[in-house]
Amino acid sequence: MSSPVAPDETGATDNGDLLPAPSDPRRTSHGRAIREWAVVIVIGLLAALLVRTFLVEMFWIPSGSMEPTLLPGDRVMVFKLTSHYSTGDIVVFRRPPADVSSDKDLIKRVIAGPGQTLRVANCAVYVNGKEIPQPYLPKGWQDPGSPYCTQWATGPGTANLPDPYKVPQGHYFVMGDNRTNSYDSRYWGPLPASYIVGQAFVRLWPPSRIGGL
Repeated sequence: MSSPVAPDETGATDNGDLLPAPSDPRRTSHGRAIREWAVVIVIGLLAALLVRTFLVEMFWIPSGSMEPTLLPGDRVMVFKLTSHYSTGDIVVFRRPPADVSSDKDLIKRVIAGPGQTLRVANCAVYVNGKEIPQPYLPKGWQDPGSPYCTQWATGPGTANLPDPYKVPQGHYFVMGDNRTNSYDSRYWGPLPASYIVGQAFVRLWPPSRIGGL
C-alpha cells in the first residue's frame, strides 16, 4: 500500500495536484462587512426614494402669497397620500396652465371643494351658505378699508367667475392667505384635483417657527 502524498511548501504534491491555500479569516470578515454595508446603503436609498415619491416630500415656499402663515424660504413637509381635501387645508400643486408664474410648484389654501358653492359678501367667505372661519388672515382683515376685505378678484386678468360660484366636480377652489398678493383660483379658475401633489402638514424651517399647519 502506498503512503499518502504530502504537499511541499508551495502547496503542490509530488503528483502535480494543488491544494487550496488556507484562507485569511480577517480578509473574509472584512469582505462580508463591505457587502453588508453596501446592501444596507442600497436599501436605504431605495426606501428614501419610495418615501419621497409616494409618501412625504419637503417643499420650500417661493413667494409671499401665503403670508403671514408661510414666509418666503420656509420649508414645509407635504403628505402625498391624501386623496380628499377640506376647507382650510394647505396644498402643494403643480402650476396650472393658466398661471403665469415661473415656479414649478405652488402652495395655497383650499377654500371650497368639488360641488361646493362659494360666495363672498361683506368681507366674509361662505361655503354652502355657511361662513368659514379664517383665523389665518392678518389681524383686522375685516375692518372697513382693509385691503384684505375684498377677497373676490375683479377686473382684467381675473377668471370672472360668477358669485355665488359652484366648484366643478374634480376641482378645488384655492386662495393664498395673502389675498392682496396671491395669484390663485380667483384669476385662473378652479384647480384640477389631479394637479395636487399633497397636503402641507408641518413647517420644518426655520427652527424658530417649527410647527403644524
